[in-house]
Amino acid sequence: MTILQAIILGIVQGLTEYVPVSSSAHLILVPWLFGWNNAAITSLPFDVALHMGTLLAVLAYFAGDWVRLIRAGVVSIIERRVGNDPDRRLAWLIIIGCIPGGIAGLLGESAIEHWFHQPNVPIRPAALLLMAGIIALLGLLLYLADRASGHERPLASLSLKDAIVVGLAQALAVFPGVSRSGSTITAGLGLGLKREAAARYSFLLSAPIVAGAGAKSLLDLLGTNLPAADFAIFLAGFLAAAVSGYLTIRALLGYLQKHSAALFVY
Repeated sequence: MTILQAIILGIVQGLTEYVPVSSSAHLILVPWLFGWNNAAITSLPFDVALHMGTLLAVLAYFAGDWVRLIRAGVVSIIERRVGNDPDRRLAWLIIIGCIPGGIAGLLGESAIEHWFHQPNVPIRPAALLLMAGIIALLGLLLYLADRASGHERPLASLSLKDAIVVGLAQALAVFPGVSRSGSTITAGLGLGLKREAAARYSFLLSAPIVAGAGAKSLLDLLGTNLPAADFAIFLAGFLAAAVSGYLTIRALLGYLQKHSAALFVY
C-alpha cells in the first residue's frame, strides 16, 4: 500500500464515519473499485489507525463537552445522585447507549467482517449484494424518519428509553453496510429529536465504542512485529482520517441546523 492510498482511505474513513453512510462498506468498495488488492489495506493495524484518527476527531471537536460530561459523571458517582443536571444525565445516557453496541461488537463483529471480506480474497458477490441491500434499506428508513414531522425535541429531553433505542440501532453497525451514524441518527429522528441533536448524540455515542474497539484491537496487536516501513503509511491514514473526520463533524452539524438529512439518502 502506498502513502497516497492510505491518505485516500483515511479521507474516506473520516468522511463516511460521521455522515449517514456506511464507512465500513466504503472502505471495502473503494479498494475493490480501484483494484487495490493489498493485504495491508484490510490489515488490523491499518484499521486501528483509521479508527483512532476518527476517534481523535470526535474527541477534539467535542473537547469542551467531554470535560463537562466526565466531571459531571464523576460527581454523580461521588454524590450517588444524577438529579436533573443535564450534563450528569447525558453522561449516563451515553454510557447506557453504548452498552448494546459494546455487546454486539464483542460477540459478533469479527465473524461478520470475516465473512464479508478477507485479506487477498475477492469480495463475495453475495456480500456485495447484501451490502447494497442494507444501504438501500437504511436510506429508505432515514428518508422516512427525516420526513416525519415533530423534530422539535432538544438533546436535553433524551430519556432512558431513547438512549436504549439509539443504542440498539448502533449495535446494528457490526454489519458492513450499516452506517453507525446513519442508524443512530435515523433512530434519533424517529424519536422526534431535532436533526442537529440527533447527530450530536450520535457523535458523542461513537467515542466510547470506537475507543473500546480500538483498545481491544491494540491488545490483539501486542507481540506482533510491524514493519518499520508501514509506520509512515499508517500515520498518513491516521492523520487523514482525523482531519477529514473533524471537518465532517463541523460541516454536518452546521448543515443539519438548516437542512434535512435527505441529501444522504441518495
